[in-house]
Amino acid sequence: MSSFTPSPPAWVRDAVFYQIFPDRFARSARVAPAGPYEAWDAPPTAHGFKGGDLLGVVERLDELADLGVTAIYLTPIFRSASNHRYHTDDYLEVDPLLGGNAALRELIDALHARGMRIVLDGVFNHCGRGFWPFHHVAENGLHSPYAEWFRIDRERLESGHGLQPYWERVKGTVTDHESIAVRGSGYAAWWNIPALPKFDTDSASVREYLFSVAEHWLRFGIDGWRLDVPFEIQDRSFWAEFRRRCRAVNPEAYLVGEIWEVEPAWLEGDRFDALMNYPLLDAILSFVGGDSLDEQRVADHHELRKHVRFTDAPGFAARLTELLTVYAPATVAAQLNLLSSHDMPRFRTLVKGDAQVFRLATLVQMSLPGAPCVYYGDEIGMEGAKDPDCRRSFPAGAAGRDEAVRETVRALIALRHAHPALRSDRVSVVAAEGQAIAIERGGRSDPNARAERMLVAVNAGARMVELTLEPSAFSAATFMRVEVPGLGAPVTLRNPASAMLTLSLPPRSAALFVVED
Repeated sequence: MSSFTPSPPAWVRDAVFYQIFPDRFARSARVAPAGPYEAWDAPPTAHGFKGGDLLGVVERLDELADLGVTAIYLTPIFRSASNHRYHTDDYLEVDPLLGGNAALRELIDALHARGMRIVLDGVFNHCGRGFWPFHHVAENGLHSPYAEWFRIDRERLESGHGLQPYWERVKGTVTDHESIAVRGSGYAAWWNIPALPKFDTDSASVREYLFSVAEHWLRFGIDGWRLDVPFEIQDRSFWAEFRRRCRAVNPEAYLVGEIWEVEPAWLEGDRFDALMNYPLLDAILSFVGGDSLDEQRVADHHELRKHVRFTDAPGFAARLTELLTVYAPATVAAQLNLLSSHDMPRFRTLVKGDAQVFRLATLVQMSLPGAPCVYYGDEIGMEGAKDPDCRRSFPAGAAGRDEAVRETVRALIALRHAHPALRSDRVSVVAAEGQAIAIERGGRSDPNARAERMLVAVNAGARMVELTLEPSAFSAATFMRVEVPGLGAPVTLRNPASAMLTLSLPPRSAALFVVED
């Protein structure tokens, strides 16, 4: 157990994130193309480049601000030979295809001028085979001073056989780096992919280099790091020192780890502030998906198939309670709550294109503690199957945009900003029956709610449901419905002769109320 206390930055509780895959979001005429790119509207390919860049992001900030976004998370932007840039070749240079360091400078300044934040993706478990120290080892073997930076087969090099960076991918277990990946290429690689040499983070030189990279970009002006596959570095002291060094530069730096499971040990105050909240995504999809859930697409995904399955409202309530109580309240408020990402099919595709199910999911996402994160294009109805299809280009014009869905997302984000109860810690399930649930948010006992109380009700099923609410919790209360475009089905709230408070919800509908005592 850690002796630390979770201390996420205060700003994250109120943030709404927007995740951008830079190659696919927007091109700027101010970044000269290095050569021809794939057609912007053509289906994405594993190795193709579309030509999106950071100045394209700058030029769309007004649109993001209008949506209600207050922070952006960029997938990797450093120099790389891959379109997703998880194969880092230079950690201190922004890829020239994205506009280089000057473009990042302009983006950070433009964001901060609007009161918005930026989090970058840090890939510190492995690098690309074009990374200069790795290239140095490939050329010089054990004579290279960088030889200790990687997990290499020393006997192989001593016998005069060099590394094989372009060896075909070696089949084997993901974690058996030393005995399998090394056998084919001469070095350990992430998931046995030769393009991704694995750092030896036991090396003091490697640790110092990676910590200095994190510090450098924080000094440059970024507001935090999303850490890629951090569980691959099991040394707790590595991430504890990483945190200490980052917070020394920026005490409000946000550190969020890509871990797909419930893992309280990572959030005890000495490593990360939050995790990407895939367990909440699983729960929401399981609840609202209903008949629209694409079970085949779920089964085809290595993570979703573990947890996503039809769940009724009582089951969702139970899972929600687990997820809200397994971490400290301050940590729950800092979790990165997503519905889609670059590593999975888009939410709308997982529900067979059903826009109403996506609306219900977004309502739940925006109504719970944690920082909501919108994956670029989800707000306009973009679809996409598993990688690389989930990384399609954002429409350059009006075609391909579901403006009605965007109006709903925009309204829900605005409500989250306007109502502190929706950003507070207190969550109480006051009714759950069939596919319908009613959740009370905030209240006078929660200082973060600022004395505001709200009721959020969702019927994800295909039938009318009448929920009975506990009258003692709402005695003498009045309810003012908050209208949301796309979620305006008529809802009845009444006190029958029995004095019980009942809420009638039509199929696939939702309602929000401000509760005044």
